[in-house]
Amino acid sequence: MARFSAKRVLITGATSGIGLAGAKRIDSEGGWVIATGRDPGRLASLRRQLSDRARVIDNNASDPLTGAALAEAIDSSGGLDGLWLNAGYAAVGELSQVDAAAFDRMMATNVRGPVLQMAALAGKLNAGASVVVTASTSAYEGAAAASLYSATKGALISLTRCWASALGERNIRVNALIPGPIDTPFRHFMRDEVRREFEASVVSRLALHRQGTAAEAADVALFLLSDAASFVSGSQYVVDGGLTLR
Repeated sequence: MARFSAKRVLITGATSGIGLAGAKRIDSEGGWVIATGRDPGRLASLRRQLSDRARVIDNNASDPLTGAALAEAIDSSGGLDGLWLNAGYAAVGELSQVDAAAFDRMMATNVRGPVLQMAALAGKLNAGASVVVTASTSAYEGAAAASLYSATKGALISLTRCWASALGERNIRVNALIPGPIDTPFRHFMRDEVRREFEASVVSRLALHRQGTAAEAADVALFLLSDAASFVSGSQYVVDGGLTLR
């Protein structure tokens, strides 16, 4: 299968988890991947895992210049056939622990970053391009300890619909990927014991009784980025093993 042959796709937050799985798959299917991250070690590892066609860029979504930096990189690469806004940051805590610094950090990475990236890159998208925005089932769940994170992901779902409306006349599709409990390093900010208890609690609520894999979530994103989803826009694709059906 070569769904992405000669197509140029930019993926933010591609050094681990779902983004990494997607970058490797697109690269293996002939795509020209432009992948971002901010950890030097992970960036070096990503370069080793992708072909010589790929470009790996140090880019921090929380930087006010994140969008301008990506646009500059695209100027030397040509337009984009796909854009996957996947970079994100997670933290949990009690409501009483929320302060201005915590709010600003979460919003800078998870909302302001994608907004500035989209604003800077919208003009670089080729007609018929596809955009995927990674949100989370946290936007639906109402978890007491995840109020800030959940709010940012809810904002992304709303932005997805607005962007789909704004870009539709150029035949550009915009959809939200909404992963639930996926087995990635994303929750490793938690202490090991707390994380294991949390994951066991979540799995017990799943219709499929297991966590998903990064590859399974990436497969849905790649469907949305591909021509197979040519009449899909403004939609929310939940990948959660049945978590939110109950």
